[in-house]
Amino acid sequence: MKKPYYLFLLLSVFTLWGASAYKPAEGGYQVGDTATDFKLKNVNGQLVSLRDQKEAKGFIVTFTCNTCPYAKLYEDRLIQLHQKYASKGYPVIAINPNDVTASPEDSYAHMQKRASDKKFPFVYLYDETQEIAKRYGATRTPHIYLLTRSGQDLKVAYIGAIDDNSGDPEKVQKRYVETALDHLLTGKAVPQTSTKAIGCTIKWRNNS
Repeated sequence: MKKPYYLFLLLSVFTLWGASAYKPAEGGYQVGDTATDFKLKNVNGQLVSLRDQKEAKGFIVTFTCNTCPYAKLYEDRLIQLHQKYASKGYPVIAINPNDVTASPEDSYAHMQKRASDKKFPFVYLYDETQEIAKRYGATRTPHIYLLTRSGQDLKVAYIGAIDDNSGDPEKVQKRYVETALDHLLTGKAVPQTSTKAIGCTIKWRNNS
């Protein structure tokens, strides 16, 4: 077998692994909805809320984790997105929603190590209760929710994938998040507001 097949097989396994009793409600955010604020613990121990970042024009909210191969493949691209757009008013807000019982390497301590090892320039928050992931309707890691300010509100402008090639950044043809941000920054409508998020299923806490 060729190496690309092994990678495809591994990614397929992680995509299907870990579904549990909770199924995200249909009431998750849709494009155009107003996103409410939250307060979650960053890897540096401080609590972070969107409201505190008053100068931001919006946020690249990213549900991700330490363990999923897809999430790992996109880490460098998230760093690049933050480096390119944070100074323009759109920082990355990374959130790990995985249940530590189902995925021990997604613990807070492992998050701290991952953030340190990768030198994340963005906040990496722990959604320990999974309340925020459920509120947003996130199902995968990674899963992007691009928020933009409209008056005092934060509106959902895009939901889905970062780009169209998880396996090879050199072969990306459609950069969904970048295209959306470039349009927002020039006052134009986002041309494609949603795509299918490709990644591992979120490891939901089994409350049964």
